[in-house]
Amino acid sequence: MIHRTLIMRCMGRIITISNQKGGVGKTTTAVNLAAYLAFADKKVLLIDLDPQGNATGGVGIRPEAINGSVYDLIIGAKEWPDLVVHTAVSGLDIIPATIDLAGAEIELVGIDARETVLKSRLKGVTDTYSYVLIDCPPSLGLLALNGLTSADSILIPMQAEYYAMEGLKQLISTFQLVRDRFSPLLRVEGVLLTMVDTRNTLNTQVVAEIQSHFGESVFKSIIPRNITLAEAPSHGKPVLLYNPFSKGAEAYLSLAQEVLQHAT
Repeated sequence: MIHRTLIMRCMGRIITISNQKGGVGKTTTAVNLAAYLAFADKKVLLIDLDPQGNATGGVGIRPEAINGSVYDLIIGAKEWPDLVVHTAVSGLDIIPATIDLAGAEIELVGIDARETVLKSRLKGVTDTYSYVLIDCPPSLGLLALNGLTSADSILIPMQAEYYAMEGLKQLISTFQLVRDRFSPLLRVEGVLLTMVDTRNTLNTQVVAEIQSHFGESVFKSIIPRNITLAEAPSHGKPVLLYNPFSKGAEAYLSLAQEVLQHAT
């Protein structure tokens, strides 16, 4: 049986989950971290900022069943409270994404202060939610930049492979640019190692190298390569609802506990 962990009170944090490299478990992390934070009795809002809408589908929300999306928020057609959709996880809401969001990159180009549009649209959101998680697209375009400028911190999922180190350098460079120009208090929430196969010697070596290089910035929780994590999105469920006793579920429960401890 899974037991809830008693955590000290935490209010109003926005965490952007970003990596310009696709296939690193970014959306899996956004969906499952959000679910377990809600499971810990926190009020959580997940914002799907990826035109693919995988986070939206991952919590069981169908695009045809919604009355608006994050696209409407960015272009100023609706306010964020009007776009919130409840999910099957108690305490977890989402502002969903549809394919319409793909056009937002072009529309943002002609808007003043285009890098901080989302931040301005989210005013007051941390008065309602203890945690706001933003699932960014796998790029470093204007949508991802808006996700970064809106955040208090960035969580970086990173696959345990050597090529991932190179991609991380570019993301850190963008992070530093955002902090210098727009958000001086922006910090790294942590680097999360994902899709780790402990039976693979190369994986183990890369994990050790990343931990050595980034030190305390690396989460102690490690997300394994796990079939349950791969299956859950096709059922429109976070792993918490799909199979809470799997190794993947245990790993995301551990990650949520670490994130909560950061606020104490």
